[in-house]
Amino acid sequence: MTDTAVTNLSVNLNAIALLRNRRELPWPSVTGLGAQALAAGAHGLTVHPRPDQRHTRNSDLPEIRALIDDEFPHAEFNIEGYPTEEFLRLVEAAQPEQVTLVPDNPVQETSDHGWDFRRDCDQLKSIVARLKKQGMRVSLFSDADGEPEVMEIAAGTGADRVEFYTGPYAGCFDRPAEQAGFLSALERSAEAASRHGLGINAGHDLTVDNLPALRKHIPNLLEVSIGHGLTADALQYGMTETIKRFLRACGHAV
Repeated sequence: MTDTAVTNLSVNLNAIALLRNRRELPWPSVTGLGAQALAAGAHGLTVHPRPDQRHTRNSDLPEIRALIDDEFPHAEFNIEGYPTEEFLRLVEAAQPEQVTLVPDNPVQETSDHGWDFRRDCDQLKSIVARLKKQGMRVSLFSDADGEPEVMEIAAGTGADRVEFYTGPYAGCFDRPAEQAGFLSALERSAEAASRHGLGINAGHDLTVDNLPALRKHIPNLLEVSIGHGLTADALQYGMTETIKRFLRACGHAV
């Protein structure tokens, strides 16, 4: 295993948007807290604009795009979602640096599984080509089942990266033996992805405590997208200190 490189941190703003949406008021400010996160050293911002707009609203996208362009030009904007025509048009208008495609049903509470690449490969090929033609990096949400041939099929879509769904790993925080099994599967899947030229992202229920072990098993982990755990920590430590804590967990000297 090679030395572990640092991992970029993208802050998912959905939990902040969900809290804002409980009232017809402009706070907490999605862009304001996004700006705090970037000023503290986060490498990017992630949103998942669902059709019912219960989290990030469509109107948030141009504001976040402007924030990055005007104040944090080295940061990245990552938009994730199921690739309906409406979603693709939103993405094309916002021009994020990265698009993460997820196989969500619109009524799902949160993303909880990756693509079935054997079944969905042909569907994804045309969508990936459409987005890459406009200069966007494309990542595909993926289960980490340890099956090497699955990553070969994923690479065949033309995508640049996969984002491994880490919910099962994070969910067994109090069951070390079970957690070790998920880490082993993540490691095998990551090795297969790398062999086929795919960059590796990860996300879902990641925390300051479980990031180091994940990074040890995926030493070439490029980016993590973190929302719920990071927002929960921000309520306790404040956004700036929370970003520093997560950056340290990602291997950055802060």
